[in-house]
Amino acid sequence: MSTTATADNGVNTEALLGARDALREAPEAAQFTWKATSEWIRGTHSRQTIEHFTGLGAGQKHVKAFVLEGDHPEVFASEDNAPTPVETVLAALAGCLTAGVAAVAQNRGIQLKSVKATVEGDHDILGILGGDPEVRNGFNDIRVNFEIDADGSKEDIAALVAQSQKRSAVFDALTNPTNVTVSVS
Repeated sequence: MSTTATADNGVNTEALLGARDALREAPEAAQFTWKATSEWIRGTHSRQTIEHFTGLGAGQKHVKAFVLEGDHPEVFASEDNAPTPVETVLAALAGCLTAGVAAVAQNRGIQLKSVKATVEGDHDILGILGGDPEVRNGFNDIRVNFEIDADGSKEDIAALVAQSQKRSAVFDALTNPTNVTVSVS
């Protein structure tokens, strides 16, 4: 479906669809490696920097370095300098799905007025604390709730969310096994 001029959600779908078509012709260029580095500060506080990545067959760089921090709350006997890493995962899921809603809406000619995603994750911390070896370390359940005001029917809006979920890299990483290799230099 082509972009219509009736919606302006700030997403350049013509460029996105053009990139998709070009990458179909050169699939090796579609191989990206995203990168984040983390440096320990003190206690459970760390600073993550995101700047470089590879894609389109070459090294790439964001327009600036982005910095995220992670820590644990005082109830974990920490200093609460930043959100926990698991909260950052929830934020990443919310951001990825919300971006998807905007892109799909633009492509389908649906004008958005507002989009808000609230993401909650249930987590039994006995696993990460080593208190019960039968409890997993990660989330037990994650819920995403959207509040969307748009010029479209309830069915149209539900379809935006469904397509966003279908194309979300973060949703996929959380719902399907991903190989993770850890090494020490």
